[in-house]
Amino acid sequence: MGDQPALNLKIYKESCSLDTGIMNRSVQCADCHDAIDKDEGYVMSSIWANKEEVREALGVHKGSVPLWLRCNHGIPYTTDILSSVEYHRSLLTSGGGYRSLVYSGDHDMVVPFVGTQAWIRSLGFAIVDQWRPWFTRMYSNNLTFATVKGGGHTAPEYKPKECLAMVVRWLSGRPL
Repeated sequence: MGDQPALNLKIYKESCSLDTGIMNRSVQCADCHDAIDKDEGYVMSSIWANKEEVREALGVHKGSVPLWLRCNHGIPYTTDILSSVEYHRSLLTSGGGYRSLVYSGDHDMVVPFVGTQAWIRSLGFAIVDQWRPWFTRMYSNNLTFATVKGGGHTAPEYKPKECLAMVVRWLSGRPL
């Protein structure tokens, strides 16, 4: 293939009109899984999450959430918590034995991992295990920080296999 561009199968598919009640727009029919682009995947997740059988399987009480939206910008929200550092410090030092995994995609330009590192440093926990591949660092109070190579703002979206491996290892108590 070399310098040849990848074949875009979307240009060979018919368009279909999709009115989900969430957004009205014409999208490509999703009959070819590999050809679904990012925005279409978001539309598909909204369709899936609003199916009655899915809501029932997830334990969503009828009538509690009228329509699930991936990013619901219509919810009135006022930021009144300037910092969550004390909350997290308290949660991790309360003696409850809670473990925490904080991870960032190293290609995240929304919340760069260096900002997450600074936030973790502000907790004041001692480093008990130095850096190793994955950029993993263990802190006292059961806090683990890892970066996902090539991951963006929503790391599991960009690197699903790597994130699944990270979470499975962390949940099983194995080193990342």
